[in-house]
Amino acid sequence: MGDIKGFLKHGRELPSRRPVPVRLRDWNEVYEEFPDQDLQVQASRCMDCGIPFCNHGCPLGNIIPDWNDLVYRDRWEEAIERLHATNNFPDFTGRLCPAPCEAACVLGINQDPVTIKQVEYTIIDMAWKNGWVRPVRPSRFTGKKVAVIGSGPAGLAVAQQLTRAGHQVIVYERADRIGGLLRYGIPEFKLEKRHLDQRLAQMRAEGTEFRTRVDVGRDLPVDKLRSDHDAVVIATGSTVARDLPIPGRELSGIHQAMEYLPWSNRAQEGDLAPEDVPIHAGGRKVVIIGGGDTGADCLGTAHRQGASSIHQFEIMARPPESRPDANPWPTWPFIYRTSSAHEEGGERVFAINTLGFVDDGSGAVRALRVVDVEQQMVDGRPSFVPVDGSEREIEADLVLLAMGFTGPERAGLIDGLGVELDARGNVARDDGWATNAPDVFVCGDAGRGQSLIVWAIAEGRSCAAAVDRHLMGESDLPDPVRPTDRPLT
Repeated sequence: MGDIKGFLKHGRELPSRRPVPVRLRDWNEVYEEFPDQDLQVQASRCMDCGIPFCNHGCPLGNIIPDWNDLVYRDRWEEAIERLHATNNFPDFTGRLCPAPCEAACVLGINQDPVTIKQVEYTIIDMAWKNGWVRPVRPSRFTGKKVAVIGSGPAGLAVAQQLTRAGHQVIVYERADRIGGLLRYGIPEFKLEKRHLDQRLAQMRAEGTEFRTRVDVGRDLPVDKLRSDHDAVVIATGSTVARDLPIPGRELSGIHQAMEYLPWSNRAQEGDLAPEDVPIHAGGRKVVIIGGGDTGADCLGTAHRQGASSIHQFEIMARPPESRPDANPWPTWPFIYRTSSAHEEGGERVFAINTLGFVDDGSGAVRALRVVDVEQQMVDGRPSFVPVDGSEREIEADLVLLAMGFTGPERAGLIDGLGVELDARGNVARDDGWATNAPDVFVCGDAGRGQSLIVWAIAEGRSCAAAVDRHLMGESDLPDPVRPTDRPLT
């Protein structure tokens, strides 16, 4: 390493977030510029520890110490080459991944970990700025044709890898624009869509073909899909939202998060004025049920729309500020975290359960009946037990359900292909990413279940290697994960 004592001389620093009153007036990313020199100081904190657990914390197998050292030495072009060797889209992961690599950083045993995520997306931003990101065109063409269904991070990763291997790849997307959840679901303040658009331009230049407004199984019959392609990859994601079947669910004003969030994305694309989105939080009392990232996305969006009040519910108790003994390094730390959206306002309510929705008398939601809960063991299983005397109402005229997803949609594609599902409702696959249907493979959340963007990209890369091997008999494509791999826990 360039500075073997960097971790002793410097503390962890991150870029400042723009002032809340300023950033609530627009949809731009929330962070201020971070000087390159300061980032190089942060990169110097990497210890070259010998056994880089950060590499293992990341399913992509990013060779993190290498590009930390290259950044410290001001060798930025070499850094992006090293980063791209394991990650197709560091411009996405650097912004959206919760950074399990940082949780596994050896320095994090008794100090703040290296700012790996910040180094990552600064490398790729500089690479785009300097023209170092170029199309990688195949040196030969195989004559094989592959269909990829879905254009989220898994679908884009498998498509890019197979295109570069010389196959003709067509990505089918049922929406009107490419990107899946990256396009419609992730707010602009977390990922400005110009980053997605420049990646798609690179992929088109490499030869990947994109077809939008095609709902396979409805617009394109499954039989024709299979007859027109040598292989099919399912990368549709986990899109069936978990519902809350309690009294009053039928009232108006109660929506799934993914019914709400895409409208703001469409407004930013210019499809309609921001004030004209069909589900708007302006002047409304909002309750978000679900304490995860999707709930935080709803929170930040509602702030920008001018909600009068916002509560975010989480049934779990508030996590501790630091790792408990039962959650040791290098596992993912279940600690209290504050996103940029939480910094902007609203009230987070932990250990609370919703019992029902209250009618305002005209068929719309007026309030939620809630009760505080305690987690206890009941009959040998953890359960949430109501706290006596804590039942009450919380006013709301807009309720957003952000409780996660239960698997891929079955109607159309899944049922048409006749692929089997596993016990969790995901598409079953063997050790080679293949389904029970001939020449049909699956990767990403459709097979794994709801997970992180780094897992989606890693699965896409490995699935591409499996498809290439299936079509050609062998493959030189990287294969970072197996279908059965799981995070460090």
